[in-house]
Amino acid sequence: MDNFFKRLSLAGFAVVLSSAGYAADLPTPVIEHIPAAPAPAVGGFYLRGDIGYKIYNAPDIKYGTLDFFDEDMDGTFMLGGGVGYKFNNHFRTDLTLDYEFPAEVKSKAPCFGCSPDYSIEKADIDVWTVMLNGYVDIGTWNKITPYVGAGIGASYVTTSDIRFQNPNGASGTYEGDSKWNFAWALMAGASYDITPNLALDGGYRYLNIGDAHSAKFSTGGQNARIEYEDLSAHEFRLGARYTFGGRAAPAAPVYYEPQGPISSNF
Repeated sequence: MDNFFKRLSLAGFAVVLSSAGYAADLPTPVIEHIPAAPAPAVGGFYLRGDIGYKIYNAPDIKYGTLDFFDEDMDGTFMLGGGVGYKFNNHFRTDLTLDYEFPAEVKSKAPCFGCSPDYSIEKADIDVWTVMLNGYVDIGTWNKITPYVGAGIGASYVTTSDIRFQNPNGASGTYEGDSKWNFAWALMAGASYDITPNLALDGGYRYLNIGDAHSAKFSTGGQNARIEYEDLSAHEFRLGARYTFGGRAAPAAPVYYEPQGPISSNF
């Protein structure tokens, strides 16, 4: 019996030594930092540039007590730029300056004693717009961030090449003029993160730029201006934003043990 317990004790001791040797032969675990996918920049100043196309609503046009009719205004292209600040993942603001290329506005004016009884009236209108805008970024899914926004500011509206043609072939021109107006806008769109700092922006903006007018002139017993009232447009815009700096989430360390043959001294 004593020999049996002695042999059992020796066997147990051998197993313990074998386990210790096996553990000693295991390689040291390696800690490797695998970078996570870069996150969009959070916070910081940004620059933006935009191009777009404007579709105008028909304005109201009149001269003194004379109301024009069949008003229409062509669409036109615009370009702009600005500087902004991104406060966090959900709110940003920017100051923008846009220029709109001249758009032709057309209408008909009553022409007494003419046949037909109206003249064709045309003019070109171009606009500079300065806007302070605020945006709410709703959230980001697959690098796409939808947003809504609003803006207020001022527009500088200029009329030029104002001309008319009567049914009898008589034609003429009137002098244009410029004026400042209060302007406001509502926006919606989405951006796509090309890199953590660079985003492509596509959106819609409704813009109201106020009124425009010609210089004063006298005709038909009146001394007044041609007034182009309630100038508003639907804009479809494409642009890019570059955000400086920002904070991206740090990469989390990943632990693993390399695979390979394991030797034992026993």
